[in-house]
Amino acid sequence: MSQRPDRAAGPRSPRVTAAGAPAAPPSPAGDASRGSDELECLVDRCTFGNIEGPDLVCAVSGGADSAALLVLACRFAQRSGSGITAVSAVHVDHGLREAGRAEAARVEALCDQLGAGFSVMHLDLAPGANLQARAREARHAALGPDALLGHTADDQAETVLLQLLRGGALDALAAMRADRRPLLGLRRTETERVCELVGYEPIRDPSNADPRFWRSRVRHEVIPLLCDIAGRDVVPLLARGSGLAAADADLLDVLAADIDPTNASELRNAPVALARRAIRAWLRTDHPPDASTVERVLEVARHTHRATEVGGGRRVSRSADRLRLEQAVPPSETHNH
Repeated sequence: MSQRPDRAAGPRSPRVTAAGAPAAPPSPAGDASRGSDELECLVDRCTFGNIEGPDLVCAVSGGADSAALLVLACRFAQRSGSGITAVSAVHVDHGLREAGRAEAARVEALCDQLGAGFSVMHLDLAPGANLQARAREARHAALGPDALLGHTADDQAETVLLQLLRGGALDALAAMRADRRPLLGLRRTETERVCELVGYEPIRDPSNADPRFWRSRVRHEVIPLLCDIAGRDVVPLLARGSGLAAADADLLDVLAADIDPTNASELRNAPVALARRAIRAWLRTDHPPDASTVERVLEVARHTHRATEVGGGRRVSRSADRLRLEQAVPPSETHNH
């Protein structure tokens, strides 16, 4: 995969009002006052106020969720005392659909309407296995760690179920955190309403309805079935459970931080839940180690084994009751000795 910025399309500085905030979007058709009040109520349920810094950079695919993210970010920036001086959109074109450039143009037009900055990033992503997962990882890598994402409570519920299907535990229940996702308190129907209020027709991604992808089936088959079984909307229940799990996971992380994962004695004597989290934090790179890797390291700490491979060309060994993370010796080099 290669990545190349479209210099002709951006970045472009946002237009700002005299107060330093992006220019207000045009009033929607119909009752402009009521529509504006509705948008303000939705902004109140977002967590833009928890984001540090004077700039809001939004990842905008052009779908309803990301378009609503941009609209509501601009509304928040207009508020006195918000501290936000600029709002901009970054659009990622994965190069998978012929309509990619036309979709980028639609996002740019929305930015013009809202007075937001705009830039586009083109990726060369080949079709093939795990396409959605690869596209998501490539998009996040291109956007960087600070771009805001338009995930909603519906996305959170889907993520909880998907991660449980992959064998996740407490951290799977915690799912996505709100630090970069200010819309987690909103529903998908509400992001569609935001688009309606500003006269924007969202881009529809056909992969969202493709049954080849797990998330699509969870969205269109599993959650409706669960709602039918429960006799109620299960999305708020799953989202609420996720929030409670996140608070518990954060507490365990604080407690586990007091454990030295290189001290085998501390690992042996600590509650196993905390020992596992200390090891997971120690070994984490871009992704945390899997459960079997963590258990093998615990076995080394318990003197069941002397060393174990932990992936990524690394191993954990024990000497004098201390654990050491080191590069694994390739088998060819071992034979040479």
